[in-house]
Amino acid sequence: QVQLVESGGGLVQAGGSLRLSCAASGRTFSSYNMGWFRQAPGKERDFVAAISWSGRSTNYADSVKDRFTISRDNAKNTLYLQMNSLKPEDTAVYYCAVRRYSSGAYYSRGNYDYWGQGTQVTVSS
Repeated sequence: QVQLVESGGGLVQAGGSLRLSCAASGRTFSSYNMGWFRQAPGKERDFVAAISWSGRSTNYADSVKDRFTISRDNAKNTLYLQMNSLKPEDTAVYYCAVRRYSSGAYYSRGNYDYWGQGTQVTVSS
């Protein structure tokens, strides 16, 4: 079992930046692939970014590419999402998640096994 706790959300103006953190419990964090998803009101939970267990491989949704950066610090059991040039359409609850097995698409939420409680990001225009 892995417990995930997100932090760093808040209210920011369009064009601004935020950095989300996801603190993970357990000794096996460094062996897990990780991802960030987001869910806007009335919409499905969508893929944002993913990172391999080593941090050497990353993937992004087209909507955030070149603006967001996913990273991890395995020594601190922490996952990050640096969000720059934020837009009102980035407003959502952001969730981090663990993908225990490398099989299956990194962008499919059904392939993730553990989820945090989410952190709200609101971007004003």
